[in-house]
Amino acid sequence: MWTIGRTAGAALRTLPRLRCGCTQLPCRLVSSSGPPWKLLFFGSDHFAVESLKHLVSSRSSNGGILESLEVVTLSKDVPVKRFAQEHRLPVHSWPPDNVDGRFDVGVVVSFGRLLPERLINSFPHGILNIHPSLLPRWRGSAPIFHTIMHGDTVTGVTIIHIRPNRFDVGPILSQERYEVPDNCTADELGAALATQGAHLLIDTLMTLSERIAHRREQTQTGATFAPKIHPSMSWMVWEEHTCDQVDRLYRAIGSRMPLRTTWMGRTIRLLDFVGKCHISLLDEKRKPVPGSVSYLKESSTLAVCCKDGWVGFKAVVLKKRLTASDFYNGFLHQALQKRTPHQSAAGLFVSPAPEAHRRRGISTNHVLPG
Repeated sequence: MWTIGRTAGAALRTLPRLRCGCTQLPCRLVSSSGPPWKLLFFGSDHFAVESLKHLVSSRSSNGGILESLEVVTLSKDVPVKRFAQEHRLPVHSWPPDNVDGRFDVGVVVSFGRLLPERLINSFPHGILNIHPSLLPRWRGSAPIFHTIMHGDTVTGVTIIHIRPNRFDVGPILSQERYEVPDNCTADELGAALATQGAHLLIDTLMTLSERIAHRREQTQTGATFAPKIHPSMSWMVWEEHTCDQVDRLYRAIGSRMPLRTTWMGRTIRLLDFVGKCHISLLDEKRKPVPGSVSYLKESSTLAVCCKDGWVGFKAVVLKKRLTASDFYNGFLHQALQKRTPHQSAAGLFVSPAPEAHRRRGISTNHVLPG
């Protein structure tokens, strides 16, 4: 449990008062009296719930860092709203009313709304934001997905002071690295960073005035953009994708949207990815065409040819879920038996139209302009 002891709290209260030098933050004197804080939390999803849980635990402990805790959620039934109601926290709809003078500091986690300058200036210590990347890398709404999709081996959590009208550009108060485990999925990484971010938030609130005094502006060097995940990203482009790219894409978005391709003019959803496959071709001199499909009977796997090798899937969806064996026996084998020399598409998974390729943006780093 991350709490502040009475001795540490007393020490913080003796710190001198300081004036915030950032023109984007409130220009009034920033109180250095330290915790316990009156805090207003803005959040929506399960990632945000983890931080809210830690704040609730801190509030209920001896020498906790919070005097009061209230929550702002969106109008729909989001996880943060359900958690707040279960724990009898005061809940405000968006946008909140009557904020002036009621809170010391705000915290925003996965809220998805730009906060206006007037609201930000209502908090003497500003509003903190927990962002699951090492800013300025992966600014934007989907940093965890892009971390996996682009094969980053190191990521982390950053706590910034938010600024009006733009996401993820404020000065950094705290930052911690996290080594991305091999074969990690976006869901697994999100859970780990949610916990790390919650701990870092408590640590930051314990010494907030010092963090503000030593904040640092983000540099533009290394800044990248993490746009929202779009369904068009799930289309396979067999001619362009390497085996490693398919693997990363599946681990990034596979739990939310299946990878897709087309077969004989019909959409196929690819499930249960098993990684690279070794294929022994009868004619070793004949290079397979990207999108070529081979059924591996011994492992009941559909192998598909990519740019640099073969990848396997254990199941597909064609109207309904089918195992690789069911798809081969019921569809692929029959089509291959019936085909003529002019109907080679029966053995191919086909990429979407070229304009869909350009929309996907999987192979770029989304570098922001300087």
